[in-house]
Amino acid sequence: MARSPVVPLELTGGPFTIDEAKRAGLTWKQLQGASWRRIAVGQYVWAGLNASPGLVLATVRRRLPPGAVFSGQTAAWAHGLDVAQGDPVEVTVPTRSPRSAITGVLVRRADLPPDDMAFVGGLPVTSALRTVVDLARRLPLVEAVVTADMALHGRLVQLAELRRFISADGRSKGIVQLRNVVDLAEPGAESPMETRLRLLLVLAGLPRPRVQVPLYDNRGRFLGRPDLYYPLARLGLEYDGGTHRERLVADNRRQNRLMSAGFQLLRFTAADLRGSPNAVVTQVRNALKGDASDGSP
Repeated sequence: MARSPVVPLELTGGPFTIDEAKRAGLTWKQLQGASWRRIAVGQYVWAGLNASPGLVLATVRRRLPPGAVFSGQTAAWAHGLDVAQGDPVEVTVPTRSPRSAITGVLVRRADLPPDDMAFVGGLPVTSALRTVVDLARRLPLVEAVVTADMALHGRLVQLAELRRFISADGRSKGIVQLRNVVDLAEPGAESPMETRLRLLLVLAGLPRPRVQVPLYDNRGRFLGRPDLYYPLARLGLEYDGGTHRERLVADNRRQNRLMSAGFQLLRFTAADLRGSPNAVVTQVRNALKGDASDGSP
């Protein structure tokens, strides 16, 4: 009967080097067996460990020079924001670091003060504030606001902190866009697509809607809380995501209650925002004017 492969317990929790494998009692031949998977030059992982973004970052971390931290989109993911981990993974290393390149990694150079660095889930990352600031200056405007809204809603940062950063660093690269992002940001926004809908309207020149406003009838009974709201027109706007089909009956009843109380409610989907954004703007503009037409071109 074939012998079971040797799997030292200390090698099953994450990536390890060839030297660590040898210290655990594995030979080179054993390391080439089906129990192990090569994931980088000189690094392996137990084949029973599921691939994950966290595993990728743990692998990269072992190749980082002293003082390096994960940054940008990668840091945003580590802080728990609903963003991709980053492809490639991004790190920031000290300006005098001898490492100029790391295979498969985007390397930036900066000397970060201690307040701009943190540990999240055991990983060295830029602080939440520094992460939001970096992405606000680099990303396209809409996506920069989406990221800022998520961080504000999750209470990772506060608008006051972002404004203090602008006041203290008013001439740095990308500061003009950072000001625009902070001006457009809404801590009450509850989803990235809600933010994209709001910005579609605002950047098209429509008035800025209020966010997540609770609405009541004339008896004080709660009717609903649309994603966006124009008080003067009594117009609510909602983004219908992937779960809308499951809650269709409840949504329809809520819409009926709002309309019976004299409110308007328009709903939009990802297909509307991506496929016919001009029609969305026109429909909202017409509703604000009191014209209930569908806004089709």
